[in-house]
Amino acid sequence: MSTWEDKIRTVVPYVPGEQPKFPGMIKLNTNENPYPPAPGVQKRLKEMEAGMLKLYSDPTASELVNALAEAYELPADQIFVGVGSDDVLSMSFLTFFNSDKPILFPDITYSFYDVWADLYRIPYRCPALDENFRIRKEDYYGDNGGIVIANPNAPTSICEEPDVIEDIIRNNPNCVVIVDEAYIDFGGTSVRPLIDKYENLLVVQTFSKSRSLAGLRIGFAMGSKKLIAALSDVKYSFNSYTMNYPSIVLGAEAVRDREYFIETTQKVIRTREETKPALAKLGFHFPDSRTNFIFAAHESVPAKEIFAALRKENIFVRYFDKPRIDNYLRISVGTDEQMKKLLAFLETYLSEKHA
Repeated sequence: MSTWEDKIRTVVPYVPGEQPKFPGMIKLNTNENPYPPAPGVQKRLKEMEAGMLKLYSDPTASELVNALAEAYELPADQIFVGVGSDDVLSMSFLTFFNSDKPILFPDITYSFYDVWADLYRIPYRCPALDENFRIRKEDYYGDNGGIVIANPNAPTSICEEPDVIEDIIRNNPNCVVIVDEAYIDFGGTSVRPLIDKYENLLVVQTFSKSRSLAGLRIGFAMGSKKLIAALSDVKYSFNSYTMNYPSIVLGAEAVRDREYFIETTQKVIRTREETKPALAKLGFHFPDSRTNFIFAAHESVPAKEIFAALRKENIFVRYFDKPRIDNYLRISVGTDEQMKKLLAFLETYLSEKHA
């Protein structure tokens, strides 16, 4: 290996979900919202001035920040926005996890966490979830360099109650605790109200799921003024113009349409709840999902076989070939029509397997 190659920073990258492009496919593998963005977003998109694209976007993203501040009843200086929650989380790792003590996150969770830790040379430890994929809160007591908890968790779909999360925060006053609430709008209770009580709590959410804007890449964090100021300092030292003009103005429109937001999230929840007994009837078992996906294993047919069979039919779900979860499929909740087609195929396929 040449000398310059010795100096390259190498990491094992995050592997995103497949983005297939087939006519008539059913895409249930990346937890996107099956419904279009809010009407106000579509209207603003048509009216958008193309001439604005020649200018730098507002580095403070003030229109979006102010819309979020109003919606969540927070001062603007307690909100930070970024290019998807991945950007916000990555910036948070870089900003807050700056010691020789290991940070903590579960052994089964969002698989970008260990990638960022490796990238930024942050030591980490992964306490194991229990046999029911739940957090043991006691595992997060003691000296550490910070904590990250996805709640609801991905890919397990399990949502811990706020008192469990608060117990972890209360027992870690000397480090930053990040709660990743990417899926909170589908049935969980946010710990956002706790940011007034705990100065070291950062709550991160996204527009990719419940607000149907995965393609615009918008995420945000809510926390104390000190945390947000520190994040902003790192951002402006990294790239002042991270968020583009369309994302700022269209994201603000999505926040303003509260009625549509509630309508579409309730549609997803209703379809999810209707799908659960149908999957159970076919021999699947799964945790009680409070997300826009179901984490399911079949009683007799391996997940990898079902995944391959679905793929042949252009029905895409997510399969993780990893310890403890390699017999589960993560099935995003689509429209009623999409889920009926999924269930119809599974019924036929499984009956043939057992014939």
